Amino acid sequence: MTDFQGLKALVTGGASGIGRATAELLAARGADVAVLDLAPDGVDKPLRAYAADLTDDTAVRDAVAAAAADLGGLDVLINNAGVGAQGTVEDNDDAQWHAVLDVNILGIVRTTRAALPHLRLSTDAAIVNTCSIAATAGLPQRALYSASKGAVLSLTLAMAADHVRDGVRVNCVNPGTVDTPWVGRLLAAAPDPAAERAALEARQPTGRLVTADEVAGAIAYLASPLSGATTGTALAVDGGMQGLRLRPVQQ
Repeated sequence: MTDFQGLKALVTGGASGIGRATAELLAARGADVAVLDLAPDGVDKPLRAYAADLTDDTAVRDAVAAAAADLGGLDVLINNAGVGAQGTVEDNDDAQWHAVLDVNILGIVRTTRAALPHLRLSTDAAIVNTCSIAATAGLPQRALYSASKGAVLSLTLAMAADHVRDGVRVNCVNPGTVDTPWVGRLLAAAPDPAAERAALEARQPTGRLVTADEVAGAIAYLASPLSGATTGTALAVDGGMQGLRLRPVQQ
């Protein structure tokens, strides 16, 4: 497909995982793509790499401005960068709450407000935020992470309402458990990594983890000009975890 031919895209957290898969897919479908990451090491052409800490407003503004200048504009923003956290409300101290919310929510705010002046000039402007199944389902040991992603979902809807008359569409994807480097680190730290992986796979009706490429495909769908009538939508990519209630397998 060449539905992104001639479009300029910026992907945050684009050096690995879902972000990297998304950046590569948009480029394969014709976009000129810039990656913004805390450490964009290993990002190769045709992708353009820019380093910025999403908790630093000045650094974000400078990186977005540089990317837009080099690309010759900006049509698509993928707010993908985020950090994880484990534990109940008793387990994470105030500093960790502030740190996670600063990236997962305010990171989107900072990048979006820096990008909006450029997006308003586009005839095919789209923003896609990476949210999570944690925004719509109660998951154990994920209080802080779930709170941050619940905010991302609400923020997506508010942004869609605010900017629809600017010609900027805003949507989000809600992935289930994705086979990414972050999940890999969680599994490696578990007492029994194989058992933990099996448990994560079993809670998704498809019986496996979601792939980064599958989430990238959903992001591309929402960002594409072919989806010009879609805004204010949360698209689940979770192996059926949110909506399906299967009966136990009979032995």
